[in-house]
Amino acid sequence: MSDYHHYRFLRYAPRDGTTMQMQPGRWTRMHLDPWLLGLLLIAATFGLIVLYSASGQDADMVTRQAISFGMAFVVMITLAQVPPKMYEAFSPWFFAMGLVLLIMVALIGQVSLGARRWLGVPGLFRFQPSEFLKLAMPMMMAWYLSGRVLPPSWKVVLTGLLLIAIPAGLIAKQPDLGTAILVSASGLFVLFLGGLPWWMIGGCVVALGAALPIAWEFLLHDYQKQRVLTLFDPEADALGTGWNIIQSKTAIGSGGLMGKGYLQGTQSHLQFLPEGHTDFVIAAFSEEFGLVGVTLLLLLYSALVGRALFIAFETSSTYGRLLGGAIAMSFFVYVFVNVGMVSGILPVVGVPLPFISYGGTALITLMSGFGLLMSIRTHR
Repeated sequence: MSDYHHYRFLRYAPRDGTTMQMQPGRWTRMHLDPWLLGLLLIAATFGLIVLYSASGQDADMVTRQAISFGMAFVVMITLAQVPPKMYEAFSPWFFAMGLVLLIMVALIGQVSLGARRWLGVPGLFRFQPSEFLKLAMPMMMAWYLSGRVLPPSWKVVLTGLLLIAIPAGLIAKQPDLGTAILVSASGLFVLFLGGLPWWMIGGCVVALGAALPIAWEFLLHDYQKQRVLTLFDPEADALGTGWNIIQSKTAIGSGGLMGKGYLQGTQSHLQFLPEGHTDFVIAAFSEEFGLVGVTLLLLLYSALVGRALFIAFETSSTYGRLLGGAIAMSFFVYVFVNVGMVSGILPVVGVPLPFISYGGTALITLMSGFGLLMSIRTHR
């Protein structure tokens, strides 16, 4: 060995007798996952382009959404810097704080459009505490299961179901059935990923089926029952409760294979399609970009879910695996429920389409979840 190479060998050799470790890459030092970040940037750009058309070329709305995207990315990057151990320690406190806020909503919450969902800070802003539970629920369930033997016993499962039912019930009472479903799903996914046996899953499904008549009679509001009935026969009240579904399916069908072209949609631009920039934005998108455009959008969502699941399953921490997997599957539920209700295979429950629908609060919640995934990925 030459003197130069011998020097380099000694220069980079460990001084304490341990095995030399590879230095973390630049992205790892920044605590960012480049694949996930790139997909999110593509989704954000795509969302702003679609919103410009769906909103009737409202530049002010697009600007507000761009600001929300900027804030959401800052929140995501900030959360990615915190090690998962910190989130694990804080999970029960975050969950307890969310429950307290939900109770405050039930007691002193602000009412808008017949729903009591918001808390207001006088002179500043108002916020929707149920959004916090979309993260607090899987964090709490991951914390609860990570300290116990897996697969879980019946006692652990029943306790977990109780932890899910309390906030979901408070949210459903507001009423906000869509958010209650998303919060429940995020907790149930943690139980599933914890190794829940299939016979337990079957028992829970049977119990849920038995409880449906009770929920229909005593828990669902009249307008929620009407939405379920409209699902099966929207033409029964074509100018009333069935209007949204009929117009959305008309917009989707009129797009055909390639669509009518960007800014050329008629259902949304002529105001036939209600909420064309929020819950029903994918109908406006389908009209302009057709089946090809919708397929590309679904492939983008599939790539995000796939990368999130890869991050979750690659980590060695039980808490990280459960939390990351639940965040990934919850994102899938977001997309499935929105596309399902707009296309007429699910009742309308008011769930926005991720990154495309207008709205800042849900956007920040989504990006916070991806920030947790990046933390799990880069703090291994």
